[in-house]
Amino acid sequence: MSQPLAGVCVLDFSTLLPGPLATLLLAEAGAEVIKIERPGAGDEMRSYQPKFGLSSVNFALLNRGKRSVALDLKAPDALARLRPLIQRADVVVEQFRPGVMDRLGLGYDALAAINPRVVYCAITGYGQSGPRAQVAAHDLNYVAEAGLLGLAAGADGAPIVPPALIADIAGGTYPAMINILLALRERETTGRGRRLDVAMADNLFTFMYWALGNGLAAGAWPRPGGELVTGGSPRYQIYRTQDGRFLAAAPLEQKFWDSFCTAIGLDAQWRDDARDPRGSREAVARCVASRTSAQWREAFAGKDVCCAIVASAEEALADPHFVARGLFAQRLAAEGRAIAALPVPVASAFRREAALGYPALGEDNALIGG
Repeated sequence: MSQPLAGVCVLDFSTLLPGPLATLLLAEAGAEVIKIERPGAGDEMRSYQPKFGLSSVNFALLNRGKRSVALDLKAPDALARLRPLIQRADVVVEQFRPGVMDRLGLGYDALAAINPRVVYCAITGYGQSGPRAQVAAHDLNYVAEAGLLGLAAGADGAPIVPPALIADIAGGTYPAMINILLALRERETTGRGRRLDVAMADNLFTFMYWALGNGLAAGAWPRPGGELVTGGSPRYQIYRTQDGRFLAAAPLEQKFWDSFCTAIGLDAQWRDDARDPRGSREAVARCVASRTSAQWREAFAGKDVCCAIVASAEEALADPHFVARGLFAQRLAAEGRAIAALPVPVASAFRREAALGYPALGEDNALIGG
């Protein structure tokens, strides 16, 4: 069966994470992705550690099955050499600060003059306009300024560094993928592409729907670490077990809370957590601390309590459920070695199955005449 994006050509000028992951999703669905990289060094991610083959494993995971062209975009003949690729490109993805591609003669207007059907997606931290458009920042800065970081707090009241690059992936990669597909669908009707402005910071507000709703409708702006899903409730909390591991407990609904309380043997006076949330939380913590993680797994087995022992990344990869789902069945190959390819949210019916490697820098320069 043909993949849904078979025949779609993507020129990828992006580096590091948001853009390369977006184009990986497109490639997994069948698109031909051609990376345009700096001669000599290539995508900065190639230099990271640890290595897998000649480049970093991070680069390998994010650029599986793509092609690579090494070209100095500041060279006088850069546009002329890229013209054949631009003419057949369906999608262009770039991640420079606003205005850089225009100065290189590769902005949307210049490319659309060559190929009016091109969908041009620019991924930036703060967007193509606005007071912060030219400000240098990273994921932690975006989640801080969007108010998302301020919703959670540790024991000392300070925000906690997120364990995932939320803005890069959830604010950049996924919205880019969604809007590229929407623009390709629109093009089927209009015959023309369009420019897409994907701002990672903008897209974080979606994750705060409940905080915005509470604040805007009721004037009840959330307290850091003090609300239902940010640490203020015993029903959505992380508790330490006797053996120093952690239990992620999320029995939010009353039926799950009742089952949970019964399973841990919580005293009746603490089951009405609305009366004294802090007291209930401390009482639950004492109960959980009385047994090991293995004992809690056994106690919760077969019960609807919405609880899980916090797993390490290594444990998660060996989890029988994820293994049974075939999550790590795809392989990434390099120099005679193979590891699990990065699982991506492309339905298995659409994904390619072959074990693929990642491109050496400039290995496809024949596409631009050598």
